[in-house]
Amino acid sequence: MDDPVIALDGVEKVFDVRRKVGRMRRERQEVRAVDGLTFTVPRGEMVGYIGPNGAGKSTTIKMLTGILNPSAGRIRICGIDPTRERTRLARRIGVVFGQRTTLWWDLPLRDSYQLVRRMYRIADARYAANLDACVELLELGPLLDVPVRQLSLGQRMRGDIAAALLHDPEVLYLDEPTIGLDVISKARVRDFLRTVNSERGTTVLLTTHDLTDIETLCRRVMVIDQGRLMYDGGLAGLHAVGESERTLVVDFAQELPPAEVDGARCVRVEGPRQWLAFPAAASAAPLVSALAAGYPLVDLSIREPAIEDVIARMYGADRA
Repeated sequence: MDDPVIALDGVEKVFDVRRKVGRMRRERQEVRAVDGLTFTVPRGEMVGYIGPNGAGKSTTIKMLTGILNPSAGRIRICGIDPTRERTRLARRIGVVFGQRTTLWWDLPLRDSYQLVRRMYRIADARYAANLDACVELLELGPLLDVPVRQLSLGQRMRGDIAAALLHDPEVLYLDEPTIGLDVISKARVRDFLRTVNSERGTTVLLTTHDLTDIETLCRRVMVIDQGRLMYDGGLAGLHAVGESERTLVVDFAQELPPAEVDGARCVRVEGPRQWLAFPAAASAAPLVSALAAGYPLVDLSIREPAIEDVIARMYGADRA
């Protein structure tokens, strides 16, 4: 097997912060933004990297790109140490920070892309092919001659993603790429990222607060909180770790007292309709059989747990 494209071993990042104490005095304190992170990402994988504000996500991305130096531990990206060989690494990675553009504010998109071509010394044929592909998939054609300052947030974000991919990076870091976008723009960005990952084999590390991005794009998710890795695995396993519950919505022939069946609890009653919660990892078949045998059942449906609720439970349990 190939070596992992992204590899972290015991990585820490500590900041010195001066906090005001009283009226005239400031006290130096250490803030541990990242605390012993260890994980690897193989080539071609798209991984969701999620956590609350202040969890250490952006700090991690900045260390992976060489913007920040780790206080301890070891990082290798494509076999390169970001701290020592940042310029060499820049040719092999692409980065999109959702709240900061890499485009030139007063220039049209086309001119910004020409500058990117010169900075990365992209061959003409390669540049033309990559630009044509990005323009088509992200629907940038009508925007190429528009100054960046006149673009909407969604248009600018699509422009930033294209700029990050013109030099064919092996690894793409996306820090909140859909923040503030409307539904249509989010769908375009997600479709494009899925295509880039599947057709080019680009490794993608995605941080976002929009968990629909994770459910749509990622098979693997890492959850970070207070600088520590709380979970690393598939979405199905995340539900088990978060002790989430599915909901069985049942319609009876008439209004009844809350249903009583083993393995579930009634959480809501509204006329003849009742909501029964049961563990997400459990099968619904025994519950359905018990309800059908003991109650005048008319209809039923199963609602899967929202990933937002699962992660909120994990945060609460960790901090408790």
